[in-house]
Amino acid sequence: MKGPLFYSKILLFGEYGIIKDSKGLSIPYNFYNGALKKDENPSEDAIKSNESLKRFANHIININKNIVVFDNARLQADVNSGMYFDSSIPQGYGVGSSGALVAALYDKYAHDKITVLENLTREKLLKLKTIFAAMESFFHGKSSGLDPLNSYLSIPILINSKDNIEATGIPAQPSAGKGAVFLLDSGIVGETAPMVSLFMENMKQEGFRNMLKNQFIKHTDACVDDFLKGDVKSLFRNTKKLSKIVLNNFKPMIPQQFHDLWQSGLETNDYYLKLCGSGGGGYVLGFTEDIKKAKKSLSNYKLEVVYNF
Repeated sequence: MKGPLFYSKILLFGEYGIIKDSKGLSIPYNFYNGALKKDENPSEDAIKSNESLKRFANHIININKNIVVFDNARLQADVNSGMYFDSSIPQGYGVGSSGALVAALYDKYAHDKITVLENLTREKLLKLKTIFAAMESFFHGKSSGLDPLNSYLSIPILINSKDNIEATGIPAQPSAGKGAVFLLDSGIVGETAPMVSLFMENMKQEGFRNMLKNQFIKHTDACVDDFLKGDVKSLFRNTKKLSKIVLNNFKPMIPQQFHDLWQSGLETNDYYLKLCGSGGGGYVLGFTEDIKKAKKSLSNYKLEVVYNF
């Protein structure tokens, strides 16, 4: 048995901001993927995955039936006979490992499921997002449902606000583009829940709230608009401002060894860094107008290019 593949995702813009209604833009990242599987002779990893799948299945079965109904008997039978999630998506890296699992289980076991082939109205997208948020809350305590939505549909998602999301197209990538979006590996696993708690704690301070509204969200929204319009010059101007705001106000979310690299990018303009997901570890997202320059400046790190300008 092997189920269909579900891919990782990258939230290009909107980390933390979307909690407070900023815009956001999430794209599928096909480099990593996962699928439900059963093996005759399961590996140690498969057995471990099956154990956590059993716990997750119990959570799913107890979700309010008004939100979503699952084929519980089939799910329990499959889990009890050793089904696991075979995934290359790194966990705690901000690229949606739990989102892909949520998408895979919804696809296989949900009754009356909304499919990718339908006309995806805003209502259907919001319904899916609500279902996925309820499922994914098992992992993060609170979930927006966006990661699984991206994984399930495998198309870019534009978040205009909490209640206004749409499938979107992104500009085609030029094959000879010098500019790029890339991932930088911190080598540390990040945990979402403590980072989000820290953010919510900071939100109690008026100064932080004002910074979020008047600077962070303003430039996040501008970056999303620039990216979708293909206005690269303006995009890099706004990304630089955003990178600076994050360095000044979200330091605890930036892994320690990146503080100087972050600053260096702002000074040299070789690249600009930003959080990928909630931070605290995992990947850091980079933007550069010249990938060769960025690779030279960051020669001690392995860069994974995810998009070309």
